[in-house]
Amino acid sequence: MNRPWLTHYERGVPHDFTGEAMTLPQLLGRAAERHAARPALDFLGHRQTYRQLWSNARHFAAGLQRLGVHKGDRVAIMLPNTPQFVVAFFGAALAGAVVVNTSPLYTAKELEHQLIDSGAKVLVMLDSFYPRFAEIEANPAVQVQHVVVTGIQDALPFPKNRLYPLLEKRKGQFIQVKESGKVRGFGHLLAPQHTAPYEVQLQPDDVALLQYTGGTTGVPKGAMLTHRNLVANAQQAACWMPELREGQEVTLGAIPFFHVYGMTVAMNLSLLIGANIVLIPNPRDLKMVLGAIEKSGVTLFPGVPTMYNAINNSPDTPRFNLKSVRACISGSAPLPAETARKFRELTGGANLVEGYGLTESSPITHTNPVSGEQRPGIGLPLPGIDASIRNDQGEEVPAGEVGELWVAGPNIMAGYWQRPQDTAHTIREEGGVRWLLTGDLARMDEDGYFSIVDRKKELILVGGHNVYPREVEEVLYQHPAVLEGAVIGVADAYRGEQVKAFVVLKPEMQASEAEIIDFCKRHLSPYKAPRRVEFRGALPLSAAGKVLRRVLADEEKANAAALSAGY
Repeated sequence: MNRPWLTHYERGVPHDFTGEAMTLPQLLGRAAERHAARPALDFLGHRQTYRQLWSNARHFAAGLQRLGVHKGDRVAIMLPNTPQFVVAFFGAALAGAVVVNTSPLYTAKELEHQLIDSGAKVLVMLDSFYPRFAEIEANPAVQVQHVVVTGIQDALPFPKNRLYPLLEKRKGQFIQVKESGKVRGFGHLLAPQHTAPYEVQLQPDDVALLQYTGGTTGVPKGAMLTHRNLVANAQQAACWMPELREGQEVTLGAIPFFHVYGMTVAMNLSLLIGANIVLIPNPRDLKMVLGAIEKSGVTLFPGVPTMYNAINNSPDTPRFNLKSVRACISGSAPLPAETARKFRELTGGANLVEGYGLTESSPITHTNPVSGEQRPGIGLPLPGIDASIRNDQGEEVPAGEVGELWVAGPNIMAGYWQRPQDTAHTIREEGGVRWLLTGDLARMDEDGYFSIVDRKKELILVGGHNVYPREVEEVLYQHPAVLEGAVIGVADAYRGEQVKAFVVLKPEMQASEAEIIDFCKRHLSPYKAPRRVEFRGALPLSAAGKVLRRVLADEEKANAAALSAGY
């Protein structure tokens, strides 16, 4: 296969990926051997060394086994970025269980669907989330036998662990969950009644994680990610950054670990290289994020465009020293060029590059060189990943032409949980290679740099012309008053569809609909410019910080239906 991108790899990035086949417990165990006394987790000033993390994960595994968890059982984890998440994740893996990542943002109904679909036997959750489970636990289809409850205070040292509940009570937010036959405290599982878990024979190709897709294009499906998938993708990311210093880096753990991007880049990659992870339970707490970067000397800052954009426009940012940051990989959503430019300027040259991936690929497949030549778009395939642009007939198209992006590599999922038909539509076997059909429209230039044009299903057709939302959004972000922007296609009797923009303005900035439309017309072909602009206080975001165009489209359709019905 022709791989023009290899000639543009940075010095030190291997052309051939020779990652070591490991399980997740082996990854953490090796880190504990190499970096036993180094801090692994830093949570609000309380540190846990690699030796302590390994010990706690083993105690937790033994605790799960005392509850009757066997190899292949599903353990759902519904926690923000706290030490308990990391302990529970690797403890479940050590016990041979399959982790089910569960978003803390889920409603009771969404939680119910995921627990039923996965058949989770154990649910590990924050105490404040428990009322949502209480709403659905009577449903006989929910198979949860044990609920393990923990609180933020459980990860804090004295006296913070005593003060935190008092502060939450004053806010009316403290929820105390009493232990019962079904409900256990997190500390109960950590009790060293058995110092070591029963040995479970794990193989790299065993399923380690059910990671549910966002559901923006249908009912959420559980991508089956194996130990090999997850470890390989962390190794591929490490290969991409040859300047990483083992045992010396400090990672900002702000993007959610329950999302596969945060899990791979902020958690697993960090453990692979012995980094200290500074945990941020709420990534929207910008002062906490900025303070953590300055105080801990963060060197790696994986994030999402909304985070970088917020830092760019926060009046608090100039008060903090962000110079320690060396590398930032932005994922989960397109990175506007203007956001990247301003962030680099603000931090004194921190390398902020756009990456790309999918839940089904563990997730990273592409990113721009961190120190090498960067071009607009998602950059180059990582070592060990093949990529191809195909037409609707599955034929490869020439460089520069738009088609669907196909990817292959050791990080591609085993399939969708209990959905063989969906798997067959997404995975294509060809010449002994398992290709993942991404559903994204993309192009590759002659040098092997890729750029995403847009989601195949979010293409807007204006009078027969293709309009890619991302292209319009890039222009919106260039307007000096625009903080965030998104566009969708709405029905138009004459053109079939027209472009509508949703815009959030920067604080204390003003702009009219006509001004925004005129600005876009000066930078885009007339048919691409929005014909309508709606100003909002915020845009709907996924848990990973991705703007949900599908939610905007559904709202627009509902409004149109209500209008036609005379409401």
